[in-house]
Amino acid sequence: MYDDYDLICVLGPTASGKTRYAVLLAREFDGEILSGDSRQVYRGMDIGTGKDLADYGEIPYHLIDIVDAGTKYNIYEYQHDFEKAYQDVVSRGKRAILCGGSGLYIEAATCGYYLPDVPADPVLRAELDALTMEELEARYEAIRKPHNTTDYDTRQRLIRALEIAIYEESHPVTHTSFLPKKTKYIGISVSREVRNARIDARLEARLKEGMVEEVKRLLDSGIPAENLLYYGLEYKFVTLYLTGQLPYDEMVEKLRIAIHQFAKRQMTWFRGMERRGIAIDWIEI
Repeated sequence: MYDDYDLICVLGPTASGKTRYAVLLAREFDGEILSGDSRQVYRGMDIGTGKDLADYGEIPYHLIDIVDAGTKYNIYEYQHDFEKAYQDVVSRGKRAILCGGSGLYIEAATCGYYLPDVPADPVLRAELDALTMEELEARYEAIRKPHNTTDYDTRQRLIRALEIAIYEESHPVTHTSFLPKKTKYIGISVSREVRNARIDARLEARLKEGMVEEVKRLLDSGIPAENLLYYGLEYKFVTLYLTGQLPYDEMVEKLRIAIHQFAKRQMTWFRGMERRGIAIDWIEI
């Protein structure tokens, strides 16, 4: 069924059930799972990122717990780590199954993005953020011809593209150069009402499992609050509660709404993938 593909990718919004489905596929096709989640890479961030490691059972998994909490892992590093893990899986004759909800990570892994290793420049970003879109476009095109229309998809993307272009003018830059994979994309479809109900139930369960205590342990270990705020969602709002900036009930409500909005943005990204020519077979489970 999947013999013509290099990779199976199971994607979907948070709380859709994609991990359970990927595990079923791995059991059926002698596979191993590669995570496509931008936060599950961090050690010690278990409940808030929904690792649910017990769901994997006997199935080997990769790209989970590979860097320390408190660091800022990036898409360039992920593309390298994915390629290494992917080659390891297929070299042993196993079926590689990518599973996750981080659309940018999924596309970086499967589409062969040519990514430069360029650090963020907060000062330059602040300068660029003061410009209009027309001014940003003109400045970018004065340096280089846009390589594709996604440079202008969003203001944030254009600022990052310009930041990279300016950096490359005066610095030698290492790029990734991995080939795209022939990928079978399977999307896990769930209605908005069901998805939101699952999110609410899961949030309640995670709070009971000790999510607040998990974030407190991270803070107590010496990780600065601003680093946890950077990770967003559970880590952002629980940190705001623990540092006295939000009362508990308000924290829970704001977090619930933020996760709903995040799931909606995930679906927007996946629809954008389809508009960019990526075929996703949507299924309900």
